[in-house]
This record gives sequence, C-alpha cells and structure tokens, in this order.
Amino acid sequence: MVAASGAVLEFEEYVRTRQEALLRSARRLVPDPIDAQDLVQTALVRTYPRWEDISDKTLADAYMRRVMINTRTEWWRNRKLDEVPTGDLPEPSVDDGAEQRADREMLRDVLAVLAPKQRQVVVLRHYGQLTTEETARVLGMSTGTVKSTLHRALARLRYELEHGSYGYTRPEADEAREPEEAMCAA
Repeated sequence: MVAASGAVLEFEEYVRTRQEALLRSARRLVPDPIDAQDLVQTALVRTYPRWEDISDKTLADAYMRRVMINTRTEWWRNRKLDEVPTGDLPEPSVDDGAEQRADREMLRDVLAVLAPKQRQVVVLRHYGQLTTEETARVLGMSTGTVKSTLHRALARLRYELEHGSYGYTRPEADEAREPEEAMCAA
C-alpha cells in the first residue's frame, strides 16, 4: 500500500505542476475553454489508473496528449447533431420531374441556335463527358479548335439564355440588382 500511496502523491504532484501546460494543449484541441477543462479532467481520470504503467515519467506529457487527442476524437464521433429550431417551416416540395423536363426542353431549344460543329462539341464535352482530346479525335479537329469552339458555343448559349425568351438570369447578376432595386423602392 506504501507504493500505491507513493504513486498517488507522484500523480498529484504531476497534476499540480503540469496542469496549466495540459490545459494549453487541450485548448489547441477544442475551441471552448470549458470543454478544454473537461478534456483535461477526463484525460486525467483515464490516466490515473495507468499511472504506474508509465515507466518513464518524462513521457507523461506525451501520454496525456495522446489520451486527450483520443478523447476528443471519441467526443467528436459521439456528438449529436441537434436540430436547430426555426420559426419558419420550409415549403413542402414534391419533385415530379417537371422542372427537369422543362430545363431539358429549354436546353434542347437553346442548343438549336448553335452551329452544327458547336453543338457537336458541346454535346460531346458536356453530355458525353469526353475529354478535350477525345472530342478532338472524334470530330477530327485539333484540341485548340475544340477549346475555342467550346468557348464560343458556351458564350453564345449564355447570351441566349440571358437575353432570349428563356427567363434565365445568372445568380450573381440577381445579387447585383438587389441593392439597386432596394434603393429604388425606398
């Protein structure tokens, strides 16, 4: 029992002298100061029964850091992803595929404004998911021609979608207009 009480005194001395350093280490692992204190306490509770097994006490800090890292990982894995209450319920939506069909039809219509080679490049690159090199090989073009044709075709599609009768506007264009509209309304 004398050896056990000596180990207890040794552990108490370790905690007394290294507590601040352990807390600093814990603060690097968890952002909240209260959680850091809990992490140190949990690590100390887990280390105490094994204290006599640590033959080289100069490595006790490394052992404690490993226990803290493992504990933090365990906490992270066991965390509960709580729901956040809100006053507004989202609108229920039923996806019947109508929007997808409408988008597909709109893209089919807008692709019709492209020249045949431009349409082929767009279809092979974006729908066929071929690389630039594969597209060039299939169409008998150089990769540079495929790139420039694709660039021009996408610019034309973008222009047609934004300025045609499709009702499409780019999201960043909408955000830029909102402050102006707010000023006009005021």
